Amino acid sequence: MNFIKTEIPDVIICEPQVHADKRGYFFESFKKEVFEKFIGRTINFCQDNEAKSTKGVLRGLHYQMPPFAQSKLVRVIKGSVLDVAVDLRKDSKTFGEHVAIELNELNKKQLFVPQGFAHGYVVLSEEAIFAYKVDNYYNKDAERGVLYSDKTLQIDWKLLNSELLISEKDKIQPTFNNADLF
Repeated sequence: MNFIKTEIPDVIICEPQVHADKRGYFFESFKKEVFEKFIGRTINFCQDNEAKSTKGVLRGLHYQMPPFAQSKLVRVIKGSVLDVAVDLRKDSKTFGEHVAIELNELNKKQLFVPQGFAHGYVVLSEEAIFAYKVDNYYNKDAERGVLYSDKTLQIDWKLLNSELLISEKDKIQPTFNNADLF
């Protein structure tokens, strides 16, 4: 596994070593001791999730407040998405900044999004299967969000607004300046 720090050093791109031949491919998507050694702390993923979506579906920007905050290790099994992590940590040098990376079935890249970040993605392909690990269980009362189209964040979702399919809940999330922060 190759680990790459992004412009926001706590958000990490994980590139697995893919072994491919005429039969197909194999790779390790997660190895606890190697991952923990790189990030310098223990991580206890407790749940795996999977979502299937069609082109233009935008999910986000979501997060949970402490003590239910979640770190996520996200990847795409099928298709392609633009994955986004926004730093909500008020004491961070990168507060309010974001990382955006294309994750797809060909590059097999993963993104580690630590606690203290809002997370979202938009499907760029006709269909995508998105999988992720979390280190804390979902808690409805701790659930929060930031409006995906907030001008302060300047996120380029790579699709026209008319192409986006957004839940009613995500359309009415608070702006960054009005959101609960870490």
